[in-house]
Amino acid sequence: MKNYKSSDYALNKYSDGIVYRFADGSAVTITAESYLAENPGKTEADFQALKELSDAIYLGQDRADNAQTKKNTPLYSEEAATELSALSLEDLLIEAREREEAVAAFERLMESGVLTETQKRRFRLNIMDGLSHRQIAAAEGVAVRAVTQSIHAATEKLRKIFNFF
Repeated sequence: MKNYKSSDYALNKYSDGIVYRFADGSAVTITAESYLAENPGKTEADFQALKELSDAIYLGQDRADNAQTKKNTPLYSEEAATELSALSLEDLLIEAREREEAVAAFERLMESGVLTETQKRRFRLNIMDGLSHRQIAAAEGVAVRAVTQSIHAATEKLRKIFNFF
């Protein structure tokens, strides 16, 4: 995104005159005095009207440039686009197998007796079903803080069992 203060609109708006910037970066400023000297039949009000018109034109150009820039900005990087592409059948089978193994390990862990029933339920809803703490709290009719504390306690117990950091 370009610097606003160096935009054509900003240069023109905050200048006493009308600023024209050329492609090579050079600029020419037309002051009220030079405009009136070259146009004897015009008044200061005519110059101000012309200045307001040039401000409006530059503002329109800035907005159009900004809108076009936003359109051209990709939502995902190339790496993310590659990740979002369709997986091969082999990759899908591997993912399904890994998911089955993870679910089986999770079930054995839940049956280990380390967690309370509430911790098991909330941990399952959060980890396996992907529900947020807020969603779980709403479903159970409890405070979000209670769900957060319960899931945190379950996580800490599991970390101790597996010696995770």
